[in-house]
Amino acid sequence: MKSPLMETLGLGNVDIAWIILAIVVLLILLIILNCVQFVQHNAMKKKYDKFMKGKAGKSLEKDIIGLFEDNRFIKNENKGIKEDILELQRRMRYCYQKVGLVKYDAFHQMGGQLSFCLCLLDERNCGFLLNSVHSSDGCYSYTKEIEKGECRLSLGSEEQKALEMAIGQ
Repeated sequence: MKSPLMETLGLGNVDIAWIILAIVVLLILLIILNCVQFVQHNAMKKKYDKFMKGKAGKSLEKDIIGLFEDNRFIKNENKGIKEDILELQRRMRYCYQKVGLVKYDAFHQMGGQLSFCLCLLDERNCGFLLNSVHSSDGCYSYTKEIEKGECRLSLGSEEQKALEMAIGQ
C-alpha cells in the first residue's frame, strides 16, 4: 500500500506494520513510565501528608520560627557557658591541684608513723609544704613556701619526697 504522505516523508518503501509496531512499543513504554511516575507521586504525597498531618501551613510556619528562636537561645546560652568554663579554667590555675604526702617515724623510738609531710601545689608548682613532727613531748608543725617547684630553705628527705611526689603528678 502506497501513500502519498509516506512518499513525501521518504518512507514509501517501509511497511506500515513496522510503523504501527514501533508506535505500539512506544505507547507501552510511555504507559510504563507513566505508572512509575504515578507510584513515585503517591509515595511523595504520603510523605507530604505525614509531614503536614494535623498542621496547617501557618501553624507549621510558627513551629519553624519557634525552632529558629530556640536555636538562637541555645547558641546564646552556649556562648555564656563557654565563657564560664574559661573563667573556671583561669581560676583553677591558682587552686591546689597537686598533692604529695609522706608519713614517717621522726624519732624511730615512738613506734608508728605519726609524723607526716604534706605538699600542696597549684598548676605552676607554687604552694606550701607542711611538716608535722610528732614526738613524745608533743606535735610540732612547720611550713615552707614552694615557688616554681623549689624551696628557698633546705628540705629534709621526707619533705623532698613529698615535693617530688606532688610535682610528679
